[in-house]
Amino acid sequence: MLFDPDDLPLAGIRVLDLSRVLAGPWCAQVLGDLGADVIKVEHPERGDDTRDWGLKTGATNTSYFDSVNRNKRSIGIDLADPQGLALVRNLARQADVVVQNFKTGGADRLGLGYAALSAENTRLIYCSVSGYASDGPEATRPGYDLVVQGEAGLMSLNGEAGRPPLKFGLAAVDLFTGQYAAQAVLAALFQRERTGRGRLVELALYDCGLAMTSYYGLETMVKGSDSDRYGNAHPSIVPYGVFETGDGPIVLTVGNNAQYRRFCEQVLERPDLVTDPLFATNLDRSKNRALFVPIMEAELGKRRRADLLARLTAAGIPCGEVLGLHEALTSERTRRAGLLLPQGGEAIAQAHVLAPPYRLDGRRLPVRRMPPSLGGADREIREDLAAAPDGR
Repeated sequence: MLFDPDDLPLAGIRVLDLSRVLAGPWCAQVLGDLGADVIKVEHPERGDDTRDWGLKTGATNTSYFDSVNRNKRSIGIDLADPQGLALVRNLARQADVVVQNFKTGGADRLGLGYAALSAENTRLIYCSVSGYASDGPEATRPGYDLVVQGEAGLMSLNGEAGRPPLKFGLAAVDLFTGQYAAQAVLAALFQRERTGRGRLVELALYDCGLAMTSYYGLETMVKGSDSDRYGNAHPSIVPYGVFETGDGPIVLTVGNNAQYRRFCEQVLERPDLVTDPLFATNLDRSKNRALFVPIMEAELGKRRRADLLARLTAAGIPCGEVLGLHEALTSERTRRAGLLLPQGGEAIAQAHVLAPPYRLDGRRLPVRRMPPSLGGADREIREDLAAAPDGR
């Protein structure tokens, strides 16, 4: 059964998305996935920068743009034009949420800062995403995911031991920042139900990048020095990671000593590894990792992947195949969950969009709108605005 649009959690909430590239648009997309009406403001000719990134999926769309702009409507507005700015301010008067990621001070210079917009709409939740804290000495520095991955120490914990620092495969700081921003906006909307007033929400890429270090960060402070890099292995759990079998790689995670006993006895058929005092507990195995892992790898290499996965599953040990991305996207698991949808319409035949990951009452939240063409909703948005000039 499909969702009634009015039954979505944020039905009736309007979001004005003045952001571009990744972190800000991701925040707005989350709100759109949850039911908000998201109006994306773009330059009428260039559009969002990401319309020029990735692979072409339509006349004005690309795979990169599509990944962060589902469930939105697009309007083309030139913010260098006074009439365009006036139109955006009118849209902000009708909005519940504004999301922007101008360089610090840029929105204020355009008259689109929090002070100006909230003076005309006291219920407005205003979300500002920047590279660094707005009240610090680096406030005006532009924020880039790759730079922050380096500055926040994330690259230093990624990659293989003895190899140079390595960035994450995705723009992880941008994505985390967008998700954090959406969480904060939702909290502010909830509070507004009690107070009747909006508020300013601020997120900085550097702050979120440092928060991502999580247990690695705190462990580093206890040690007083950088942690080692473990690649696909775990710094504290052995065995854990990607291992080669006789015909391909698998992932397995042995999370406790009871699992370890079953792993040795039922999977490897090596009960001697359970009683060996060098490997008896996880602390022992971590301490003697260099001795244990080669033994285990030799045993796994004698067996076929399908047989190992069956044995591991029967023993209750978390495991899985290591798939290529295309394999994962086209797998039966993905199809069954409804996680990848063809765009249809004017998009090229191979163009898809990922579905929202959220489920409510057993149903996945829908893709109500495919990623918009540049300015594709100009007319309807302007008509909506004209029909409600003094608010909704």
